[in-house]
Amino acid sequence: MKLFLRKIRVHYQLYLLFLPTLAYFVIFQYIPMYGVQIAFKDFLATRGIIGSPWVGLEHFERFFNSFQFWTLIKNTLGLSLYGLALGFPIPILLALLLNQLSSRRFKRFVQTVTYAPHFVSTVVIVGMLTIFLSPGSGLINHLIVGLGGDPVFFLGSPEWFKTLHVLSGVWQGAGWGAIIYLAALAGVDPGLHEAAIIDGATKLQRIRYIDIPSILPTIIIVLILQLGSIMTVGFEKTFLMQNSLNLDSSEVISTYVYKTGLLGTQYSFSAAVGLFDSIVNFILLVTVNRIAKKQTETSLW
Repeated sequence: MKLFLRKIRVHYQLYLLFLPTLAYFVIFQYIPMYGVQIAFKDFLATRGIIGSPWVGLEHFERFFNSFQFWTLIKNTLGLSLYGLALGFPIPILLALLLNQLSSRRFKRFVQTVTYAPHFVSTVVIVGMLTIFLSPGSGLINHLIVGLGGDPVFFLGSPEWFKTLHVLSGVWQGAGWGAIIYLAALAGVDPGLHEAAIIDGATKLQRIRYIDIPSILPTIIIVLILQLGSIMTVGFEKTFLMQNSLNLDSSEVISTYVYKTGLLGTQYSFSAAVGLFDSIVNFILLVTVNRIAKKQTETSLW
């Protein structure tokens, strides 16, 4: 303790600079957590969080025994894993290909084109999907009819929901996601590539034996972070794309929490569902991080 206090006295300027950040997390991230106790209470607005009676795990048991439990788990995991399978490797592939481009002008053009969708609002993205996929006037259905097919009501079909959600997410985020891998590739020693070229290595061999091993720690860190939020599907886009026709495929935990909590005013029950989601994510994050540390010696902590 004395050593710790002495370090603070010696480097007090740095600790003063760090103080606002620490205060932000304590005030806005940790203190509000006391409200999570309503997941174990029967919350009554008239009695407040502290005055509401304790009910133990009643809300958790109700969620586990509800007929929607497995549907929500299936939809949430299905959408997350589908998004991970497509959304995780494509930015890596894009970064590797961009890194090999010799024309700087063409590389900047491709980067601009692929980054641009990231800055488009999710509301606009869903609006574009609605217009382009409309069964009556949508461009895609015009092409299908022109090729002799029948128009498809994509946004009203449960079997199309996950594909549209994932592909639009890949289109919107692949270019932005490639930035971190391009930054990692920028740190690769050019001498390795020069030596490989002298030895007659092709571009594919240089990608396989130099680029990929060099960015592997970055890939593992990003994978750990994404697996740690596997039970969390973005609420905004899912809710905007959701309608009564695709509800069997589009109802996930985040939309269910919103409907039961804010619309249904079942605050304690929705808090229990949200807490269950967070606990599963935390367990997954710790487990995956430990496995990655054991297998590759790369981890978050």
